[in-house]
Amino acid sequence: MSQKNETPVLILSLLITAGLIGGGFWWFTQKGGINLSQTNKSKSPTSNTTNQSQASSEKNNNTKFTAVANIPTGLFNYGGSTSWAPIRLSVDSAIQAALPAFQLRYVQPGVGKAGSSSGIQMLINGQLTFAQSSRPITDKELERAQKRGFSLKQIPVAIDGLAIAVHPDLKIPGLTINQLRSIYTGKTTNWSELGGANIPIQAYSRPVNDGGTVEMFVQDILGGEAFAANVEFIPTTTQALKKVASSLGGIYYASAPEVVPQCSIRALPLGRIRGQYIVPYQEPFVTPSQCPGKRNQLNIESFRSGKYPITRNLFVVIKQNGQIEEQAGIAYANLLLTEQGQKLISQQGFVRIR
Repeated sequence: MSQKNETPVLILSLLITAGLIGGGFWWFTQKGGINLSQTNKSKSPTSNTTNQSQASSEKNNNTKFTAVANIPTGLFNYGGSTSWAPIRLSVDSAIQAALPAFQLRYVQPGVGKAGSSSGIQMLINGQLTFAQSSRPITDKELERAQKRGFSLKQIPVAIDGLAIAVHPDLKIPGLTINQLRSIYTGKTTNWSELGGANIPIQAYSRPVNDGGTVEMFVQDILGGEAFAANVEFIPTTTQALKKVASSLGGIYYASAPEVVPQCSIRALPLGRIRGQYIVPYQEPFVTPSQCPGKRNQLNIESFRSGKYPITRNLFVVIKQNGQIEEQAGIAYANLLLTEQGQKLISQQGFVRIR
C-alpha cells in the first residue's frame, strides 16, 4: 500500500479510538454514579476540617509552657516590682521546672530597694535582661533608653489593684478616692470626719520612690501632691500590716493580693461616689474569727471590669535591641500569657488578663 493510501486509514483509526475512549468515560461517570463537580466540592469540607483541627491544635499547644516558641537558652537576670513576689515564687519556679535551659535569676539592686523603678533603671543600665513592673513605663525612662540606643516595650500579663487595709474593728463602711486622698495629704486626720468613731487616723505607707505601688498611689490617688507630715513610712508591707493590726486608727495601701487574704486586718470597700462602694473581696466577707480556716478571695469580676476604682496592669518590660535580651523578655511574657501561666497567676491572687 502506498503512503498516500495509508494516511486516511491512520486518521480513521485515531477517530475510532477517541470515540471509544470518550464513550467509555461517559458511561463510567453516568452509570457509575460519580459526579466530578461534587467530588471536588466534597474535598472542601475535608480541607476546612483539617485546617480547623490544625488551628485548634495550635491553640491547645499554646496552653503549656513547653509549646512556646523561640525561647533562648542561658542564664537571664531579671528583677523589679515587689508586687511580683508571688509570681516569682510560684509561676517562675514552674517555668524553670518545665524549661530548665531557660534559666532565670532574680537580682536585687545594688543600691536602694527593689521596685518597679529600680528594675527598669537596672534594665536600662544593662544589669537586667528584662524587668517586672507594676506601673507603666514613664517618658523619662523611654528617653534614657533611647539615649543608650534602644527602646523599651511593656507587655501586660496580669491585672492587679490596690487594697486599703484598716483595723478589723474600725466601724466605717468604705472610702471614696477623694477621702483617701484627703487622709494621705493631711486634710482629714480623724475617723469621725468620715462617719467613724472619734479616733485619730494613723496613715502608713512604704517610702516615697520605693516601688511602682507608691508611685502609682502618688500619681493616681494623690494627684501628684506630697504625703502629709503625719504619714509614717514603713519599709515593708508585712511590717505595715502588723502596724495596722495593732492600731485602731491605722490605714495602709498595698497590692490587693497582699491585703485581701490577711486575717488580722480588713480590706476596706472603695468607691468613686460616697455610699457606692465596691468591695475588693468576694462576698460574703470572711471575718477574722473564721480565718485562717477560710480566707477572703479577690473580687475578680470587679477588678477585671474596672468597677473597682484602683486597678492596674502588671507589665514585663523588654529592651528592644534585636539581641538575645529582647528574645528572652518576649519569651518570658509569652510564657506568662499561656493558659498554664495565666492559671498560675490567678492562683496567686492576681486577675488573669486573658
